[in-house]
Amino acid sequence: MASSSLGSAQIRLGGFSALEVPSSRRISLTPVSRVRFRVSCSAAKPEPDLSVNVNGLQMPNPFVIGSGPPGTNYTVMKRAFDEGWGAVIAKTVSLEADKVINVTPRYARLRAGANGSAKGQIIGWENIELISDRPLETMLKEFKQLKEEYPDRILIASIMEEYNKAAWEELIDRVEQTGIDAIEVNFSCPHGMPERKMGAAVGQDCALLEEVCGWVNAKATVPVWAKMTPNITDIREPARVALRSGCEGIAAINTIMSVMGINLTTLRPEPCVEGYSTPGGYSSKAVHPIALGKVMNIAKMMEEEFNDKDYSLSGIGGVETGGDAAEFILLGANTVQVCTGVMMHGYGLVKKLCTELQDFMKLQDFTSIEDFRGASLEYFTTHTDLVRRQKEAIELRKAKKQGLQSDKDWTGDGFVKETESMVSN
Repeated sequence: MASSSLGSAQIRLGGFSALEVPSSRRISLTPVSRVRFRVSCSAAKPEPDLSVNVNGLQMPNPFVIGSGPPGTNYTVMKRAFDEGWGAVIAKTVSLEADKVINVTPRYARLRAGANGSAKGQIIGWENIELISDRPLETMLKEFKQLKEEYPDRILIASIMEEYNKAAWEELIDRVEQTGIDAIEVNFSCPHGMPERKMGAAVGQDCALLEEVCGWVNAKATVPVWAKMTPNITDIREPARVALRSGCEGIAAINTIMSVMGINLTTLRPEPCVEGYSTPGGYSSKAVHPIALGKVMNIAKMMEEEFNDKDYSLSGIGGVETGGDAAEFILLGANTVQVCTGVMMHGYGLVKKLCTELQDFMKLQDFTSIEDFRGASLEYFTTHTDLVRRQKEAIELRKAKKQGLQSDKDWTGDGFVKETESMVSN
């Protein structure tokens, strides 16, 4: 009699359920005649392992809530943990929340179709939202509560401050006292905050970035990720500076500076606030190829210049499917952040992402994230090298078509194929 701890397998005869039997292996009985059956037994293959260890932080999967509305308070961050997200990055905090004043409406969508279309798939999303407008003390209390309730889950504080060393040091000290696991430094918010020499104003100025990263890493006792702006000529430059200045990881990309569109009836820009607007940050599916390009460039730089160090890379931009995430991982990302996707599809999206990523891994016979992380980087090269490779390939194909060059090349085993290689039609 089989042990009761073993799994249960259902036997089907002629397409009908016959009985339930406990078994450690899946059993199928396939009829080959009225009286003869073929019995096959195979051990169930374990599901691919999605867990990752990043800068010493253990996560059940690589999917991270990106800093923004999905991490704006205790209630939503708790929901993210309950749904199964690998980690949560809270909405960016600063010392003086009273200086942060948001407006409504603050979002605008781009759909596939004509200008202003109410139908069609949403492919772009613009926001003019600022960092957290909640008092810092409130956010800190909620960080502490979350870590008390979810001690084994990863909570990351996103921080931003003005160009003031003492302010940065105070903010780091206060967020670390709550027990957070890591810090992501927002060097990339493209709107509002740069007016106060914050966000992208720092990320676009490598000298300023180096100085601030120095302040941050001299104070921080937990891993620090620097979040990069895509609104720069060469994203490798600030990423390189951040790593050399002590950051353990890079996150890329933040949103792309944009104007979502103009309402052709009112002639006013979107999102429209009392008839006016301001350029904002662009995200969602349409930015995915741009994000992949930026992440690829950063990853290759990290591989070439920091290969002997345990640095990490978090990919961000237009992730709505497990396949989207797999692309970032194939380009070297350790984790994949999702923000707009959660705003559009809800916190339950993580289950779909995990299932689809595992399906991809099964198809490719990968058992862990590390099995394929960075696997596609080697296939990127220069245009000059592409020309050389194609020329060599064409010459090789021509040589094959020409067949044998001399009577001495004939072989007995390949005689028929060798004959065919010299036939012209």
